[in-house]
Amino acid sequence: MDFVGTVWALLPPVIAIVLALITKEVYMSLFIGVVTGALLYTNFSPVGTIEAIFEVMMEKLGDSWNVGILIFLVFLGIIVALMTRAGGSAAYGKWAGSKIKTKSGALLSTFALGVVIFVDDYFNCLTVGNVMRPVTDKQKISRAKLAYIIDATAAPICIIAPISSWAAAVTGYTNGDGFSLFLQTIPFNLYAWLTILMVIFMGVTGLDYGPMKKFEENAAKGDLFSGKNDYENVKENIISAKGKVIDLVLPVIFLIASCIICMIYTGGFFEGESFINAFANCDASMGLVMGSFITLVFVFLLYLPRRVITFSEFAECIPQGFKMMVSAILILVLAWTLGGFCSTKLEAGAFVSSMLSGNMTATSLFPAILFLVGSGLAFATGTSWGTFGILIPIVTAMFPETDPMLVVCIAASLAGSVCGDVDHVSTQLPYALTVGGCCVAAYLVAGFTKNVFLTMAAGVILLFAVLSFIRYRQGHK
Repeated sequence: MDFVGTVWALLPPVIAIVLALITKEVYMSLFIGVVTGALLYTNFSPVGTIEAIFEVMMEKLGDSWNVGILIFLVFLGIIVALMTRAGGSAAYGKWAGSKIKTKSGALLSTFALGVVIFVDDYFNCLTVGNVMRPVTDKQKISRAKLAYIIDATAAPICIIAPISSWAAAVTGYTNGDGFSLFLQTIPFNLYAWLTILMVIFMGVTGLDYGPMKKFEENAAKGDLFSGKNDYENVKENIISAKGKVIDLVLPVIFLIASCIICMIYTGGFFEGESFINAFANCDASMGLVMGSFITLVFVFLLYLPRRVITFSEFAECIPQGFKMMVSAILILVLAWTLGGFCSTKLEAGAFVSSMLSGNMTATSLFPAILFLVGSGLAFATGTSWGTFGILIPIVTAMFPETDPMLVVCIAASLAGSVCGDVDHVSTQLPYALTVGGCCVAAYLVAGFTKNVFLTMAAGVILLFAVLSFIRYRQGHK
């Protein structure tokens, strides 16, 4: 029986999604999806299945673009480990503590630090939490509210930052020029933009609702945990106090500049090409590898001569940074393999395209559906990376590179993956649902219009209308 180009070609990703929802184990769900794809492709030949799995996997790992993304992730992990050890973020915390005198200032400063640290969400959460906790405690902000500000800044900022671990992962999941495709998804990533707007709105107005309101009322009376400290047994990472603010800011600025320069270098900018053409035609994978390596050298020269960290501490950060990225690399490899079976071996995209051809209504609903599926999958599994690792190969198999729906649907998948990855469920879920509901409505607009301005306007207007209504009901003036 030939399963290629039939409805059976959709079975591997469907199995991966269902298993992830049931077991909450992303790695095994992806692997079983890969095995299913191989079984269908080889007509259930035991030996052929094993051969097909490693054939596709090695084909993906042999691709120079994919290898470059993996190397960039490793270099970025090392840079993050070094920046964490150096203590520049602690210096920012000391500065903020001496300047901030209001609750609103503490919330917005926490948000601002999260924006600065956009290169990796793990580094973001680790740093911002340790640094800003004394500042928010002083202003009687509950730990639940601090957790929300951190969680609502880290992933949304990383998923719209062109130079970050998240951007590298997304570009690795797509076919062709993944970096250019990722750049196009940024304006359509509604959950990230609307969450950022919501955090600013709440920081300025002081609005709280749902269980979070009770937490904040208790914090104002001195009880930061509402009677239960969920963090008392958590081992907190120690951040060195030797560094200065420049030890945080300069590496980030240098990383951005060096990656951009290296990318336009690969696009022929220094050989006469215009900046726009060079950036559009660059080898983003090679550019990111070169830029991150140069940044690693810069960090070495910035920290060691000033004795911010020792040579042995620098060496210790190398394996630490690699370990930070192991789970991301594993998800990438499995998702690449699953995508390889769906798109090239089983030709799932050809089947879906023929099935949806002429049915504009069904196709237009896809962004909203993918957002809801991504939210549910991320909520069930607790991982954004695993969620879009499952969804993006499906989307890329369904739509050709020239179809504008590809950009909208990938953006919806990414937005849903971030929306469902909620940390403190009882307090954060009402906020996530508020933004998520606005996103569903806006993605319906996106599906039918494919216009980023109409889509963004719909989301922003709806969000501010909802928040203003809640504020009005609470009696705020």
